[in-house]
Amino acid sequence: MKHRILYIFLSGCLVFGTTACKKYYEPSTAKSEADALNSADDVESATIGAYAVLKKPEYVRSMHFLSEYPSDNVAQGQTSSDDLSNCYRYTHLVDGAHATNVWMQAYSVINAANKVIAFVADNESDALNQLKGECLYLRAMMYFNLARVFGRPFPQNSGAGAGVPLVLENAQEEFPARNTVKEVYDQVITDLQKAAAMMTEEKNNNFASREVAYALLCRVYLYMQDNDKAIEYADKVISSGRYALLQGADYQHYFRGVPEDNDETIFCIRHMTTENRDFSAIGSMYFSEGGQGVTGWGEIYASKQYVTLLDKHPEDLRHSFISPYTTTGTLEYPYAIPVTTIRYNTRLNPNTPMYYVNKYNYQEGLVNLSSPVYLRLAEIILNRAEANAKKGNLQAALDDVNTIRKRAGLSGDALYTLANIGARTVLDVVLEERQLELAFEGHRAYDLFRNNRPLMRDYPGTHSLNNTPSTNITQTIPATDNRVIFYIPNREILINQKLIQNP
Repeated sequence: MKHRILYIFLSGCLVFGTTACKKYYEPSTAKSEADALNSADDVESATIGAYAVLKKPEYVRSMHFLSEYPSDNVAQGQTSSDDLSNCYRYTHLVDGAHATNVWMQAYSVINAANKVIAFVADNESDALNQLKGECLYLRAMMYFNLARVFGRPFPQNSGAGAGVPLVLENAQEEFPARNTVKEVYDQVITDLQKAAAMMTEEKNNNFASREVAYALLCRVYLYMQDNDKAIEYADKVISSGRYALLQGADYQHYFRGVPEDNDETIFCIRHMTTENRDFSAIGSMYFSEGGQGVTGWGEIYASKQYVTLLDKHPEDLRHSFISPYTTTGTLEYPYAIPVTTIRYNTRLNPNTPMYYVNKYNYQEGLVNLSSPVYLRLAEIILNRAEANAKKGNLQAALDDVNTIRKRAGLSGDALYTLANIGARTVLDVVLEERQLELAFEGHRAYDLFRNNRPLMRDYPGTHSLNNTPSTNITQTIPATDNRVIFYIPNREILINQKLIQNP
């Protein structure tokens, strides 16, 4: 927080206007804060620069590790010297590399956005208002993610716990204290509502637009347990007509096409074919052609727990996102159930079955290229299902769940009715469907903890190394456990004595 220099990234192309969402901007150089904003072109450049930070590995990769690796969807097959092992095992460190990366890069985006927000008056041209709205969205997205990583789930004490410092465009204090989680969420809502009002261009899913703000508002309100508002904003997105669930083979190849051609994606962090990060990509941790170390590290698998849930219905098209590594040395796609030739990672005792995940691979044919999806229509439909379940609108909730299940190729008894869910609640059904549909996209642990449910692992993985004996494969993290959030980076505590560390 001490170092608040704003880096404005420039590119050779500064066309933004009506064709801006079709352009690609590569960050290259920096201007000093004093010279940062003097014209409309500078506002364009600053906004481009804020987007560019999102795809830095220090943000997008580290944020993925913090959000997905603490879930029960994944199994780590071997220990790693990378801090990602601590994210997975819940052995957090005060100087954890990935929490530090996310903190620093998020505030970099926030500081860049603040300059645009301050510079552009609310009554400027539509083009400038659009850019200001996009920066408001980016600031809101960063604060929401920071609050999830470093602050307790909102339902615990109604957001009264410590969140992160709010640094806004008019901030004067160099060393601010932490705001409460509720104060952060309130600011996120304010920013998103204003962003939605200011953005009038229907840009593609690489950029923010009105419906992108609505979609994030839907998620934020769901996390706050404001179910009426969650439903209201879900309806705004769904009824906009801008998005549609992919079907059949298109769905099976959801993450492999050109991102802006995907009718279901609402917002993604776009990576071009020139930005294939190979072994530094998210997908390299989940997948490797020819076995570990060939095209990727291949160290993080779909958990046996998740695969068992998925395999209840062999016809489920979501099997397309899993590639078992077999004893024949091949990656089966799609795969037959059960996988009798599954290869086991023998580095752990008990051995870990190697179910590779391919949601972050093969975009435009490149093995480790992906544009991580942050918001998509299936999530919004399931957000509405969860909110309706909590309001007692049980049939409406099941209708939305069945929409997702039908798209996954399920029919007949695989669809839910109030009569066939047995002893489970409708909320149980919704949360299970969220796990099936949104696995490996950074939702699962948050879904459990904000609903006051424990995360329970009962499958092989390095989390067993926390136990004595290490052959005990169980791990349970209660929603109230200190470990459900990460430590504030120690470097920030040392710089700013007003920051109180998480217990």
